[in-house]
Amino acid sequence: MTQFVPEGGLLETYDNKSYLKNLSGITEALHEGRILESTVSLCDSSHNMILDISGIKGIIPRDEGALGIREGKVRDIAIISRVNRPVCFIVTAVERDIEGRPIAYLSRRLAQQRCMDNYVMKLEPGDVIPAKITHLEQFGAFADIGCGIASLLPIDSISVSRIDHPSRRFTVGTDIKAVVKSNDCGRICLTHKELLGTWQENADMFEPGETVSGIVRSVEDYGAFIELTPNLAGLAEIKPGLKSGMPVSVYIKSIIPQRMKVKLIIIDTFDFKVTPGLPEYFYTKDKMYEFVYSPDESEKRIATSFIQ
Repeated sequence: MTQFVPEGGLLETYDNKSYLKNLSGITEALHEGRILESTVSLCDSSHNMILDISGIKGIIPRDEGALGIREGKVRDIAIISRVNRPVCFIVTAVERDIEGRPIAYLSRRLAQQRCMDNYVMKLEPGDVIPAKITHLEQFGAFADIGCGIASLLPIDSISVSRIDHPSRRFTVGTDIKAVVKSNDCGRICLTHKELLGTWQENADMFEPGETVSGIVRSVEDYGAFIELTPNLAGLAEIKPGLKSGMPVSVYIKSIIPQRMKVKLIIIDTFDFKVTPGLPEYFYTKDKMYEFVYSPDESEKRIATSFIQ
């Protein structure tokens, strides 16, 4: 496994456990410059992160807590919020305190710098990469793409079916795949909807005459858009009491590839809360050059190009 994975990805691996099981392994990691992971148990009043590594005290000094923390580009909340969470690090020194107990000095900043230089900076549009959702905002989701380096996934790039908040799709900690949309000197912008299948791939999951579950995504004057899958929505006539996020059952009246239309009839509405599940991906390769959402017979072409 590559060392450049979202934080938490190395924690339970055999190599990581082997290096951290005793002082000899930690010293070996120091000489090899290995990127390792462990969980932060405490952030002290000076914002140094403290880790318990098999009974050995590990310290990540504040200035080594994150890439950009020294320059003031990253706020201290990025360190404080790591308590009880895994962090990556490189062992920089092993010393002993006045009572002879070993102390390992660690740097998360150096691990992130290595990830930036050897992985993030080399990413190109169309690269399909693993990521982990770290927090959600109205405008999009932030995802760890490696060693705690965060990238933005804008809300309109999460799925074809429109949502009013990223929490409709993700929860913090969700492991996802994403496509690199752009790389501006290490500032990565992600997209996700291209992995969730074309219009036809999603439409092929349904047949006219079926009654299926859906979710109301928006209510307009002319009808309600009902999501059948994250990349497929249909239009139904309005019923009283409809609101965004409401689960419904719908009858599929027709599926029209030429116009990319799915006509629905709402059968019933429900008041339970829908919890987002894990994304289901149609695309499984590690590079995407072009994504054509629209079917061949469609009157219009909807596509995303990743060719530079």
